[in-house]
Amino acid sequence: MSTQTQSTQSPTEALSQAGVSIWLDDLSRERITSGGLERLIAERNVVGVTTNPTIFAGALAKGDGYHAQLHALALGGADVDSAVFEITTDDVRTAADIFHPAYEASNGYDGRVSIEVAPDLAHDTARTIEQAHALWDKVGRPNVMIKIPGTVEGLDAITAAIGAGISVNVTLIFSLDRYRQVMDAYLAGLERAKAAGIDLSTIHSVASFFVSRVDTEIDKRLVAIGTDEALALKSKGGVANARLAYELYEEVFGGERATALLDAGANRQRPLWASTGVKDPSLPDTLYVTELVARGVVNTMPEKTLEATFDHGEILGDTVTSAYADAGGVLDALARVGVDYDDVTAVLEREGVEKFIVSWHELLDTVRGALEAAR
Repeated sequence: MSTQTQSTQSPTEALSQAGVSIWLDDLSRERITSGGLERLIAERNVVGVTTNPTIFAGALAKGDGYHAQLHALALGGADVDSAVFEITTDDVRTAADIFHPAYEASNGYDGRVSIEVAPDLAHDTARTIEQAHALWDKVGRPNVMIKIPGTVEGLDAITAAIGAGISVNVTLIFSLDRYRQVMDAYLAGLERAKAAGIDLSTIHSVASFFVSRVDTEIDKRLVAIGTDEALALKSKGGVANARLAYELYEEVFGGERATALLDAGANRQRPLWASTGVKDPSLPDTLYVTELVARGVVNTMPEKTLEATFDHGEILGDTVTSAYADAGGVLDALARVGVDYDDVTAVLEREGVEKFIVSWHELLDTVRGALEAAR
């Protein structure tokens, strides 16, 4: 029997009441114009949207929702880069307007729409800062967030953007060490903004900590090791890693440095669970939702995961803060069987950037072809 038949409260309502903000990990012109986005807001408790190059590449590759705009851009002589910039910022601006009531109702906490800097800038601090400003200005909505990869080179860009009053979604975080650096970069940005006289309450940020990809990489190594002890650890690393990230979040934002900024009106940089669709079909399809419930987090879900959660997700309250010791035990056990955590997270960051670059170039190729056809 589904949760919904036992109670008038849907699982997505229960998740929201447990303190988790549900954001959709998808956006397209068709989703906007069809009213599908409003439906998810009304019926699935969705209060935000995240996008990335893969999402936009998929949106542009299918359907004809962009045909008229591409035709107009072609006639206007737009090149590929400027066309992509126009198309993606238009979608994000329209979505931001759709989410404006949620933004107002939550005093800026939710109602957020994220757009990412070009992924081939992931190791170029100066150009990342430049594009973050360009995207922020072009969208021109207070509820947009600019996504900046949490690479080493991205850290200074995060500080610079936050310091200029730009709200930031830090993406592609896999390791606990890097997550701590990301939070430090955010706090440094707030200190810079405060010194510049910017109202700290207007700056919001999330830190996107990836989950299922961690399991994919670790499980591949566990299978290669092949012992009973190793195989017993399959599909446990991703959730454990995320739970320890939340413990770190509580530690950092309970510390003196953060408290001084919060007292001055700043907002916490919330943890966001990304990559929450299961990659292994043998796993429960709501695993990375139900096992990562904690107050103050965002869970950004592909629609398939969102619908699975709405249909049969079992939301049993906080499943994170009482599990820190167990989570630490999982990482210790992985080390004992020979899984190198630092190597896993380094590989995932490198591959994450590379995958987004591939998607970005697919997007450019699609738009290039459309412009040429329109001309």
